[in-house]
Amino acid sequence: MIPRDFSGRGKVAVLKTTPGSVLNDVGDLMRRAGYQAALPPDKDTVLKINISWQTWYPACSTTPWQLEGVIRALQADGYQNLIGAQNGTVVVDAYVGERNNKHKYVVDKYGVRNVHLYEPEFAWVPYQPKEPFLVLDKIFPDGVRVPELFFNTNIIQLPTVKTHVFTTITGAMKNAFGGLLNNRRHWTHPVIDETLVDLLQIQQDIHSGLFAVMDGTFAGDGAGPRAMRVHEKDFLLASADQVAIDAISAKMQGFDPMELPFIRLAHEKGLGVGDPKEIEIVGYDISGEDWGFVKEDTFASKGQHLIYHGPLKRFEKQLLQTALVPWSFFASNLYHNVYWYPVVGRKRAKDALQTKWGQLFQQYGDGTVVLPGPAPGPTAVAAGGAAAMLMAAIMGVRALRRD
Repeated sequence: MIPRDFSGRGKVAVLKTTPGSVLNDVGDLMRRAGYQAALPPDKDTVLKINISWQTWYPACSTTPWQLEGVIRALQADGYQNLIGAQNGTVVVDAYVGERNNKHKYVVDKYGVRNVHLYEPEFAWVPYQPKEPFLVLDKIFPDGVRVPELFFNTNIIQLPTVKTHVFTTITGAMKNAFGGLLNNRRHWTHPVIDETLVDLLQIQQDIHSGLFAVMDGTFAGDGAGPRAMRVHEKDFLLASADQVAIDAISAKMQGFDPMELPFIRLAHEKGLGVGDPKEIEIVGYDISGEDWGFVKEDTFASKGQHLIYHGPLKRFEKQLLQTALVPWSFFASNLYHNVYWYPVVGRKRAKDALQTKWGQLFQQYGDGTVVLPGPAPGPTAVAAGGAAAMLMAAIMGVRALRRD
């Protein structure tokens, strides 16, 4: 493959930061990574906010200081037309999430337009690939549709440093997943690595400029992107190369980037630089950083693996692309909101509020931090979810017996 050439290719800026300096550090970081050369200032600039959970949990979603620092830098450098963008998911209420994670407070403070891409006023239009897809044309044979708002705009991805149950780590490339695919994007999970590469190809085709600012003030390992252990790491990363920033994040977490399929495939396809030996790092010397993070699974993700790659694979279409699909949403809500957060995560979140970054989080808005007990909605549907999971298990057992 002929590598795609773009400003900032193979360059990642890394800084250590503190709560007192973080807003200025974000701007310094962006300029070190050459963001102005990557993003034409006369274009609208979309800030793709990440909400992995509508409840605040450290390292899970875009931090308010990450978002605020980016907005301040852009406005100071003459970028006027900024758009905060949220995507919908079947397991997260973005309207609740943007309040609980203080995003709405920040965009309102700076007069930034705030949009929810799944609302009816935003058109989704066909995208015709300039080069062959790896998988998306097979998953969506009727065509891929993307937000019309994204064409000929800059985009800044705003991920955090964390592990993921399906992709080992999640970062800039995965952050595009929600914004570029509609509510049937779960169909792509069995081929998630190839999907992320296809999505990066789409981004490079439709956007006037690409950039990412990644927050590692808190970082999470374990069963990400939600049920994680919390670590204070005090890092910020930025790059115009979505592959390179994910590779450096992976390396700092303790993983070999080229062993992660989505990074290796994107590198081989020439969409960015995934080999750390070929990446220029400016700012902080990360050579001593190896955090020893591990990727783990939840009860829910173990069930999904059985469907994507295990004995339930033959029932994938019925379980994930028919009226039976709500079972998986129920299972996720049941595990995360009814069990894990009240039993495990809530204490971890309360402990995190006593740290320097937790104290900074409390300074946003009116200082309220929502630490919920068991979510009433998922609790009410728990019986239905359990019944659906039981039905899936019975189907699997019957299939194995036939074998």
